[in-house]
Amino acid sequence: MASLEPIGFDEFEEQFEQMEKDAQEFGENTPVSFRELFSSSFIREYTTFSSMDELLAAGGFKVESQEDFEAIPDVELNKHIAATTRFKNLEDMSEEATAQYIAEGLGF
Repeated sequence: MASLEPIGFDEFEEQFEQMEKDAQEFGENTPVSFRELFSSSFIREYTTFSSMDELLAAGGFKVESQEDFEAIPDVELNKHIAATTRFKNLEDMSEEATAQYIAEGLGF
């Protein structure tokens, strides 16, 4: 069993300041791409598919561009998400993907 070594206030403050700096730098980065947000590991964890492309294709959605994705009717996409993932809709799926992406980016 690993022992937890107490850290002093100065060390804690230093770690907290570093985390704050990392969070600021992370927030200043360019927007995350669709493929980064819905990574293969995320899709494999929450669906039976190996990629977002595969998930979309299984729903009969042909997506070759951002415009193609945006043209998918929300009702149809959400129905497919609810039937093939652990989420009830794309918004819930996006929220979880975003939370995981941020946590990973901050080193959690």
